[in-house]
Amino acid sequence: MNFKLKLLVAGLALGFAASSQAADPIKIGVSGPFTGGSAPMGVSMRDGVKLAVADINAKGGVLGRQIQLVERDDEAKPERGVQIAQELINKEKVVATVGYINTGVALASQRFYQDAKIPVMNNVATGSIITKQFADQPENYIFRNSANDQIQSHMIVKEAVDNRKFKKVAILADSTNYGQLGREDLEKALAEKSLKAVAVEKYNIKDVDMTAQLLKAKQAGAEVVLTYGIGPELAQIANGMEKLGWKVPLIGSWTLSMANFIDNAGKNGNGTRMPQTFIQDPNTPKRKAFIDAYIKAYNPPQGRMPSPVSAAQGYDSIYLLAAAIKQAGSTDGPKVKAALENLSEKIDGVVTTYAKPYSKDDHEAINADITVFGEVKDGKVVLAK
Repeated sequence: MNFKLKLLVAGLALGFAASSQAADPIKIGVSGPFTGGSAPMGVSMRDGVKLAVADINAKGGVLGRQIQLVERDDEAKPERGVQIAQELINKEKVVATVGYINTGVALASQRFYQDAKIPVMNNVATGSIITKQFADQPENYIFRNSANDQIQSHMIVKEAVDNRKFKKVAILADSTNYGQLGREDLEKALAEKSLKAVAVEKYNIKDVDMTAQLLKAKQAGAEVVLTYGIGPELAQIANGMEKLGWKVPLIGSWTLSMANFIDNAGKNGNGTRMPQTFIQDPNTPKRKAFIDAYIKAYNPPQGRMPSPVSAAQGYDSIYLLAAAIKQAGSTDGPKVKAALENLSEKIDGVVTTYAKPYSKDDHEAINADITVFGEVKDGKVVLAK
């Protein structure tokens, strides 16, 4: 082989290597509970994420590269979340992760991303502390695009006390990090109005009888029950109230919109209210397109998303990340984080239009103005009147 030909072959080989490298997919982790009681949230989030990725990839991807999702079921278990975080960082080499449904899983797992300088987009978990876990460190890699529990607890208390004029409030919260941190936020919001709950009761995941807790609340003269938990146990609360012949309003965190609350509570769920960032209502062209695409792709029972909030926030989380990667011109963690903190382009999401949603000191994309009240009505969530 003559010298010129050798140079040509070497040049071609380098060219192929460079082009294949440029075309390497951008790996993004998706971590959530795809089985168990939290599954309606996890599956809806994952499916929303997949729709966004399909849209972006169909238009050429980001930086000329396709997005590749690496999905893992954390089973709503903190210890499993920790294993997955290490696997996604060290083995899969993800450039970011979206997800976390359960506050306890987020708090246990996201420290590994913080140490590795890889952004995490919490798109469902709401514990108020989540984005502040590393606030004492010079750089914070934890972001969120869901309504945190501080926003929700203030809305819940305002609805119960200011709007409906109830003075005797009971709180029922599950024993997880989510339930107990949410209960603390509710108690703080009540204290701001110089009120204290007449009953504060705890229950465990998988409990099927809430009679003891409900009796204490009833005997204390509670006029309203405020909740922090997930669907299956929340349905036991609604059904337990029916069994006791005790009908007072149920107002709680956004999880009262889960399909496994609505279906298991049946008529006993009617009238229940909860803060929502997204209701399955095609009231804008963007929302209609998203809802239609979701139903076409996944064909959910009765045409109802198992958790519309999770699906919508999952979808938007990918667009926020993609915009940051594009702006950074890189998948390097510190550069993507810096871009997220100063996004120049507006992102037209299904929850809202995001205009500079983050800053260096504020990693929360959702505020109280974006969040509305939903109400359960005959098997679905509608905008509360």
